Amino acid sequence: MTKFEKHLEDFKKAVERLEEVLKLEKTDITRDSALKRFEIAVDTGWKALKNYLEDRYGVVCRSPKGCFREAYQQGLIDYDEYWLRMIDLRNKSVHTYEEMIAEEVYAELPKALNYLKNLLSLLTK
Repeated sequence: MTKFEKHLEDFKKAVERLEEVLKLEKTDITRDSALKRFEIAVDTGWKALKNYLEDRYGVVCRSPKGCFREAYQQGLIDYDEYWLRMIDLRNKSVHTYEEMIAEEVYAELPKALNYLKNLLSLLTK
């Protein structure tokens, strides 16, 4: 199994699990679970994208935002600031332990899930 295939498999599972938890009634526990699943989905997603860009285009990117910018430059995704916003949301979720921030990030998870599903679709073509 290549690095790309491994990251893609992990990304697919993470997206499925995020979608699963977002269908549940919101409680503090499901919110926190959704935030963790979002973090994992973003991490595995950008790593799969990184490997995809390296394997198919010979492009090396070293950061999540750099990979999304490169994907745009290669014509893989449309220009949309929300790709970069997702990275910021992930960073907020990981590095900030405030209830208000958790609520802010959680409120954006349905939109983020759609973007992550679109990325998964792109990477599995």
